[in-house]
Amino acid sequence: MRNQKLYVITGPTASGKTAKAVALAKKCNGEILSADSRQIYKGMDIGTGKDLNEYEDIKYHLIDICEAGYKYNLYEYLRDYKVAYQQVINRGATPILCGGTGLYVESVLNGISLPEVPENRVLRDSLANKTLTELTQILESYKKLHNVTDVDTCKRAIRAIEIQEYYNKYPELKSETLPHPIKDYVLVGVDIPREDRRMRISLRLQRRIEDGMIDEVKNLLNQGISPEDLIYYGLEYKFITLYLTNHLRYDEMCEQLEIAIHQFAKRQMTWFRGMERRGFKINWLPYDIPNDEFADRILNDF
Repeated sequence: MRNQKLYVITGPTASGKTAKAVALAKKCNGEILSADSRQIYKGMDIGTGKDLNEYEDIKYHLIDICEAGYKYNLYEYLRDYKVAYQQVINRGATPILCGGTGLYVESVLNGISLPEVPENRVLRDSLANKTLTELTQILESYKKLHNVTDVDTCKRAIRAIEIQEYYNKYPELKSETLPHPIKDYVLVGVDIPREDRRMRISLRLQRRIEDGMIDEVKNLLNQGISPEDLIYYGLEYKFITLYLTNHLRYDEMCEQLEIAIHQFAKRQMTWFRGMERRGFKINWLPYDIPNDEFADRILNDF
């Protein structure tokens, strides 16, 4: 198998990553591998900003790969990414990882591999009546918590404990989870000033509501997906579900959702700055240069 450079385009929400990845793909026979934790779900289109028309004739992967209502995890992402990446390489194409889920991006670049951990029914039953606080304390006895999504629900906390218990039982598997960083990659961040980002987020939210985002969430509820499952996905799906289930007024929904998206973008930037502190070189390019120029600079400067 030939060695193939991986191009990575990341950045905060509303920075225009997809269009820039498509421009790059056109110039280097590329295919795009999504690094977005919510675009994997079918029927969650407007709220996740799939904008599939932007891809034109460029092949994309890891979008619309599981049903809404499911709770996809990092193990599954890394498994599916490796399969998709190999398919791209086998076709002689250039892989381009594009998305703003920092955990996915960093795990790929670190070469993380997570072994499949089977269900432990006895352990689950013993933890079933514990509070989330109690479960968090148990998990902290196994490891330092870096990923707070491990403890955002009791179900996820129990699964995290189950995994750690499995590693304790089979310590040789723990070494598989250690980083084996990949070498040949270019990591590019889309740099957008805070005020420009805030303006684009606000305008985009208004446009998505006008384009039918509320009806999208209503349709998901009508398909039988529980309000709790949609709230789990956060942001648009959380606040619109709260509105549709009469827990928020329309104006409250709009105001709280906009605030939440701004906070989310800030957390994304915090993650990327953390990656830089952890030794990743992010080559930041301005969001407002033409997409073709953005792509040329990636190919020629880095």
